[in-house]
Amino acid sequence: MEDIYSIHLKISRVENGEYLAQSEDMPGLIAQGRTVAETVEIAQDVARKLIDSYREHGDPLPVLKPISDRAELDVAIGV
Repeated sequence: MEDIYSIHLKISRVENGEYLAQSEDMPGLIAQGRTVAETVEIAQDVARKLIDSYREHGDPLPVLKPISDRAELDVAIGV
């Protein structure tokens, strides 16, 4: 069973119309995509790769909030 963590993403629209995600919870995480959903998916992949890198190099992980039985998320809805 894999561990699941929650990180807070700040998503903003950039000049070219795409979206940029960054996280204070995960230093170094920057992801850009054409849609909010794509940006979140890319950010999740970047976060996994950063965690793998921390572990591979023996660096301490950032303090992450584990998700156990329940999670609450803000979800973007386009209309």
